[in-house]
Amino acid sequence: MQTIPLVDLSDTTGVSRAIETACRDIGFMYVAGHAVSPRTIADVRDSVVRYFSQAVDVKLRDRISRDNYRGYIPTGFFTANSGDAAADSYEGYKLHHEVSGDDPICDSCDLYGPNKWPAHPPYFKQHVLRYWQECDRVASSLLGAMAEILGTAKDDFLSAFESPLTNMTLLHYPPQSPDDTGFGIHPHKDTDALTILAPDPVGGLLVKCRDSDEWIAAAAPAETLTVNIGDLMELWSGGYFVSTPHKVVNSSGAERYSFPYFAVPRFDTVVKPLKSPQPGFSRPSVDVGEVSKEVWRTNWPDVISDKPHFDLGTLED
Repeated sequence: MQTIPLVDLSDTTGVSRAIETACRDIGFMYVAGHAVSPRTIADVRDSVVRYFSQAVDVKLRDRISRDNYRGYIPTGFFTANSGDAAADSYEGYKLHHEVSGDDPICDSCDLYGPNKWPAHPPYFKQHVLRYWQECDRVASSLLGAMAEILGTAKDDFLSAFESPLTNMTLLHYPPQSPDDTGFGIHPHKDTDALTILAPDPVGGLLVKCRDSDEWIAAAAPAETLTVNIGDLMELWSGGYFVSTPHKVVNSSGAERYSFPYFAVPRFDTVVKPLKSPQPGFSRPSVDVGEVSKEVWRTNWPDVISDKPHFDLGTLED
């Protein structure tokens, strides 16, 4: 049975090797020494809980739309990637890297733009953006280390995350009944470079072991962050790092809340292996803007992707 390793960012002598081992063996890690204050995390959690406690008709005022994938996601709106499974049991709120509507980058890629910020609760935007800035810092540290492990210049690699398509989904999972065979979120891989998650104390995140059909609970130690790499980082590494399937099953009997941060490069970044691919790893390069548009477009239940090599994150039956 595999385990998720602990990586301490304050251990300057051993952190690079620890990150490399985690990314190579399972693609997940618990990160300590990240310096994100417990108060910052608690403030976001409080805002998330208070937002989702509002009446549905209030939340629907900020509903996502096909032309603007920002705002409220109603319960059961999205299904698994194949479109033929039960809807996932969560409601969410989608946010993207904050960009003003008159920023020139909006003319270059229509995925950019301002977020919808709900009127209530007070300080929602302030709490989320403060936490977001901390995640940016942690992501930069981890991505810089990964660049060096892959033998590429740190500054050049991090420049791909200037004006990024980084996004965050605030999530509420109601308790699932004991006989519920569905999912809070179905088994999937992340389509990003790196995901950062402040663990919810009720648990429910399950990670697939690399060489078996077993799933292990991501039971993060106190005051750590759970971090995993996504398909873009796996591609950058030529398959040396692994993007690992995971799912959420909320069998705790309690409400579960989470707010994963997804680090995604700038729209004009082309991702391809930075080192010789591992034996058997063969995957075409990916244009981040194009694949991000396709992920956005195919989130709607009545849309099936006609670009299978863009279908990052999808698990084969």
